[in-house]
Amino acid sequence: MSLVHSIALDETLEVDRIIDHIQGGEGGPTVVFFGGIHGNETAGVFALKDVFEDIRSKKIPIHGEVYAISGNLGALESRQRFQKEDLNRIWFPERIEHIVENKVIQHNEENELSHLYILIQDILKKSSPPFYFFDLHTTSSDTIPFMVLNDSLLNRKYASNYPLPIILGIEEYLKGALLSYINELGYVSMGFESGQHDDDKAVQSSIDFIRYSLALTQSVDVPDKEKKVLKNKIADYGRNTHTFYEIYHQHDIGPKDSFKMYPGFINFQVVPKGVGLAQVDSVELKTTRKRQIFMPLYQEQGNEGFYFIRPMPTILLWMSKKLRRFKVDHLLEKLPGVQWESDKKDALVVDKKFARFFAKSFLHLLGYRVRKYDRSHLIAKNRESASKSSEYANTAWFQK
Repeated sequence: MSLVHSIALDETLEVDRIIDHIQGGEGGPTVVFFGGIHGNETAGVFALKDVFEDIRSKKIPIHGEVYAISGNLGALESRQRFQKEDLNRIWFPERIEHIVENKVIQHNEENELSHLYILIQDILKKSSPPFYFFDLHTTSSDTIPFMVLNDSLLNRKYASNYPLPIILGIEEYLKGALLSYINELGYVSMGFESGQHDDDKAVQSSIDFIRYSLALTQSVDVPDKEKKVLKNKIADYGRNTHTFYEIYHQHDIGPKDSFKMYPGFINFQVVPKGVGLAQVDSVELKTTRKRQIFMPLYQEQGNEGFYFIRPMPTILLWMSKKLRRFKVDHLLEKLPGVQWESDKKDALVVDKKFARFFAKSFLHLLGYRVRKYDRSHLIAKNRESASKSSEYANTAWFQK
């Protein structure tokens, strides 16, 4: 049990790992919401408490099961992003095995991971598909609400039902995230960033997102007219509605770097060439051309200073869908210096000497995200083969 305080609402809650769990009628999905994976991001926790209490007080029928889960209980109580290590950067299979199977736990976040992992596995074992996982976050800078997701066609198809900016490609830069781990298991999983940490509007936009998600997943029967009202309310939070963006640059903050973001930048802001963005060890970082900035860092904890994003043209989204469905990526293994990492055929190992002959953007179209493998090779990971699309085939959103 932990005490969680919201600066925005000036309220304090007492929460357990499972904030709430409602077992409804058979035949529905299993929907899991996470709040407070980062301890200074409390909006999701308060929003979940509000929605679940409303469902219970009004005795709203639930189809399937819905879970509200708190993330980093220790960090939530101490009101910091994390205590020893970012809980949303350590979800690697080998590390999970070391922590959970070998029971080698070195600090608070590893203990939190152990409890969350066991809970997730228990849900997957005992509950019924289709499964949906949503991670509720806020940002240190001012922002309109948006969604972040690993780039699989299944995720894209589901997310396209929201009138929100959708950010693709985060998995190429942000390593060890909880939702990346879940997405590699094949399930619909995405993050929702509701606003600035201490803005009360972030709580309300989280509430609306949760309600709309319960309607979309058919966990709750919502009349079309009411669903449209909810959708319009979400759309009203921001300037952009249903635009896909791709991340193409991340500024990493080294362990010994002194990083300070200049004040005043907000998410999705277009910044002209030659504008100073931040100070790194007394050296000013300036834009070398016009950029669109994303998630500028205005808090002490964190290793990502900012990102650059660009809108994805509709034609590229269409091309990538066709290329993936025809499994064009299987032709790449015929190229010199390219081979499958394993028999699973979900990752390519590419010799750097040959990597320059086909652009990273082409690999992105095929659903691959590139990371360094060793000094001479890159590894390109694909999540399409893992997607459990058949489990969602009978849902209304999938059949559109």
